[in-house]
Amino acid sequence: MFSFSKLFGDSLKVGDDAPVVSAVTDTGSTLNLGEVYKDHAYTVVWFYPKSLTGGCTKQGCSLRDASAELTRHGAAIVGVSTDPVEKQKEFKAVNNFPFPLLADTDKKVVKAFGQSGTLMASRECYVIKGGKIVYKDTGVTDKQADNVLAFLASQKS
Repeated sequence: MFSFSKLFGDSLKVGDDAPVVSAVTDTGSTLNLGEVYKDHAYTVVWFYPKSLTGGCTKQGCSLRDASAELTRHGAAIVGVSTDPVEKQKEFKAVNNFPFPLLADTDKKVVKAFGQSGTLMASRECYVIKGGKIVYKDTGVTDKQADNVLAFLASQKS
């Protein structure tokens, strides 16, 4: 019997190794996620379907508004969608995002995280520590940062 998970992909789970993959950012430079993992206590990698749309803007603005607090926890933030560099650049400028956005037009990052890459990125957020996925949530928009901060606070005890 054919498995639908093969069609839509099996995204990574807590405990899995975080993919070491590179992509072009909104500035046109290349960012290697493996280096980001090494340089920070935590890395927040958030995926969104389409720049400059309602839910994706809410998700990004949530993380933007909490970026100082996330940084205090030692977290780097990286956004990922399959939009081209120019669209990512506009999305970042319009919303004053202080973190890089990856233009994953070849869907290399999306696929490395286990998404199908058939159309666009699925709305997911991962927290990575020491090269391992330690937290994941899906489908969250304006509460994305609240969820991540609650998880990070739970790690301090």
